[in-house]
Amino acid sequence: QAARKTLEALEEGLTEREREVVHLAARGMSNEEIGQQLALALGTVKWHLHNIYEKLKVRNRTQAIRRARELGLLD
Repeated sequence: QAARKTLEALEEGLTEREREVVHLAARGMSNEEIGQQLALALGTVKWHLHNIYEKLKVRNRTQAIRRARELGLLD
């Protein structure tokens, strides 16, 4: 039940765009490729990733993807 509450809080905390960015990162796309796919500037992609790291309480892309998988955000 605690895991479910954590997941619900994160789903509410991550914006739709942040969810899109983390999904594309998990598919192995680079920041540049994510930007092209979503029509975003490179700096904007980096900003979204920074926000994702903060919300998932991780320090890097690999940890963010692992944490998102653990929480079922990539299903």
